[in-house]
Amino acid sequence: MEIDKAITECDDRRLKTKYSNAIYVIQRTLALYSIEEVAFSFNGGKDSTVLLHLLRAGYFLHKGEKSCSNGDVKDFPIRTIYFESPSAFPEINSFTYDTATTYGLQLDIIRSDFKSGLEALLNAKPIKAIFLGVRMGDPTAVGQEQFSPSSLGWPPFMRVNPILDWSYRDVWAFLLTCKVPYCSLYDQGYTSIGSIYDTVPNALLCINNSSGSKEVFRPAYLLSDGRLERAGRVKKLPSSVSGHNPAVINGLDNMDLHNRSLLTASAIAVGDEILFGTVEDQIGPSLCRKLHSFGWLVSQTAVVRNDIDSVAEEVERRQSTDDMVFIYGGVGPLHSDVTTAGVAKAFGVRLAPDEEFEEYLRHLIGDQCTGDRNEMALLPEGITELLHHEKLIVPLIKCKNVIILTATNALELDEEWNCLIELMTSDDVLLMMQSFVSKHLTTNLTDVEIARPLSKLCLEFPDLYIGCHRKSRKEPLVLYFKGKDQDRIESAVEALNKKFCPGAFVEINSS
Repeated sequence: MEIDKAITECDDRRLKTKYSNAIYVIQRTLALYSIEEVAFSFNGGKDSTVLLHLLRAGYFLHKGEKSCSNGDVKDFPIRTIYFESPSAFPEINSFTYDTATTYGLQLDIIRSDFKSGLEALLNAKPIKAIFLGVRMGDPTAVGQEQFSPSSLGWPPFMRVNPILDWSYRDVWAFLLTCKVPYCSLYDQGYTSIGSIYDTVPNALLCINNSSGSKEVFRPAYLLSDGRLERAGRVKKLPSSVSGHNPAVINGLDNMDLHNRSLLTASAIAVGDEILFGTVEDQIGPSLCRKLHSFGWLVSQTAVVRNDIDSVAEEVERRQSTDDMVFIYGGVGPLHSDVTTAGVAKAFGVRLAPDEEFEEYLRHLIGDQCTGDRNEMALLPEGITELLHHEKLIVPLIKCKNVIILTATNALELDEEWNCLIELMTSDDVLLMMQSFVSKHLTTNLTDVEIARPLSKLCLEFPDLYIGCHRKSRKEPLVLYFKGKDQDRIESAVEALNKKFCPGAFVEINSS
């Protein structure tokens, strides 16, 4: 029940809903078919790994906690089908067999072509339904529903798709929340794994490597745009034949994607006064603009209460998904200053006196308020780095990928930011990415007229951010295109203009 417990105790409402719906489909299937009549298709990938653990939880809940109380982690009687291919990654095979051992999977291994092997298996076993880790967007998902009979020409069985409506984000939210093992390739930048002949690491996750010897990739769960999950699926020829064969996706090759790779950041404001509407947050919008000017993508801004648990939960969530987290507010000696304690709790460490930081405080406040001074010198133990700059009265506090800002307004943020930029080159706190470029258009077309063509345009140009807004209901609609390649933006604007009559859109100043 560790899976059900992890989901029940998390605060991700979307994930809870997806989980409940998937469990319902699984329990419904187990009610319709006997355990001998169902099977599970496992391929070692992230989607089927999610499905495995959903099935474990679903089977337990179906049988009832009482009747399974004497079971262990290997209580998984559902027959598991694995297609062992000579073109599979060795890591996939290793993960599959390790998983089978860990959870007691009854593997039926198919070494012929999948269709013939499946037909032979279904002739030998009374299997009537097969659980599949198919999601919308997969090439095989077209026309499928949660319960779909097999296609014409295939042996007859019911395809059961519990995670059909799950997104890339949902899959990783589940795996990380439940803390279950997954194939090591996903930590090497692979986001969608096929065979060794058509899969490379996703170039969007590539990190500029200063040594230039070998490309380094961030983990798959840090891909900010799930629509580009399959950007690493390419047709590869042996190196002896093709030399270098770059990936191509939607008009972009791997080198293009590498140049457009994004680093993501989030901003967390701590303060009841913001939530009460007593004061207006000046730092968040300014911080977003500064990060944007550096070519970083801000994935989320949040405001949390002056409460240690609230701070800890938000920091824990963001630090695991973003490259950098900035947190501000709640720093000082007052009872409401809980930021450092919340950061410590997020990383599972205690607050401990930092002699170096205490020395800075001693110069700042002298011998006044000894107790408060010592309290302020308590920092997360073992993970704190002090970022020194001659223009700062006290150094910036960095805890792994979390930076604690002491600024209380936009002017103070400017000072801290400028110091951080100077520190960047020596300490690699921030990396200067390719800057964003943008173009703004205005139109008198109605939302209804533009909605469908604009949605299609977003699919045609997944590397761009295409949005729209109105200053008021009576004013024209403003469209904006943002990306890291001016030519791509021009192509998107041209494609949009072709969908409407000439003159439907007018370019305006982006400021």
